[in-house]
Amino acid sequence: MLLDGAATAAQIREELKPRVQRLREAGIVPKLSVLIIGDDPASHTYVRMKAKACRGVGIESETFALPHDTTQQEAEELIARLNADESVHGILVQHPVPKHLDEIRLLNHLSPDKDVDGISPASLGALVAGVAKFVSCTPLGIVELLDRYHIPIEGQRAVVVGRSIILGKPLALLLLQRNATVTVCHTRTRDLPSVTREADILVAACGRAELITGDMIRPGAVVVDAGYNRVEGRSGDVGDVHFESASQVASYITPVPGGVGPMTIAMLLSNTVRAAEMRLRTQ
Repeated sequence: MLLDGAATAAQIREELKPRVQRLREAGIVPKLSVLIIGDDPASHTYVRMKAKACRGVGIESETFALPHDTTQQEAEELIARLNADESVHGILVQHPVPKHLDEIRLLNHLSPDKDVDGISPASLGALVAGVAKFVSCTPLGIVELLDRYHIPIEGQRAVVVGRSIILGKPLALLLLQRNATVTVCHTRTRDLPSVTREADILVAACGRAELITGDMIRPGAVVVDAGYNRVEGRSGDVGDVHFESASQVASYITPVPGGVGPMTIAMLLSNTVRAAEMRLRTQ
């Protein structure tokens, strides 16, 4: 059975609209500021998608497109201004930034109250402690998708293939908080198939096209494909899971596209609305 992230994300966006309306009636317009540095075409496409999604639920968005040669100081000064701007509820630094910039330093300048992407060191540290205000959007979207399909997490054996700070690591922590038994693997894990076959919930998030095949999956397992890869000679995105073989074995599986991607944007919108609601409660 497909885990339809596109349909689920659409439902979440509809649920956000009345919350945004209540905020507007209270004099607060939720606002997301996006900082993008350089001319990476994929990043600019993602930013346009996020801005369109914001407009669709009534969130105001603004994009600060800075040139590739922007200095560390210039970027940090902009973040400081956005931190101080009370009309801004969420700030997102689009990844990746040019190589001459220190991305971790940039993220360290984000206010934890506005880090709606949940990937700053402060937010990740708070997630370890179980007190994060905002959680990285892709892991949060994966857990939300499982919940919406009433897939149990507590007591399940979860295997996460991938260890990035924006996906694999925070997802493992979220699943631990939900009382799953979690194993984190990666592309250098020895005898990876023997580990993945133990999973009740298998998440592929390693950035290797179709690494996970049907013979690496326990029959009846839930498979979440968080990979997006471009393969020469093939049109469209390819996931980290070989869909044709995996779908013959899994009880549930996410498609690529239309699975995890829409949930990521939906969680960004949700985090931004929640940031605005938190601001309202403090007034």
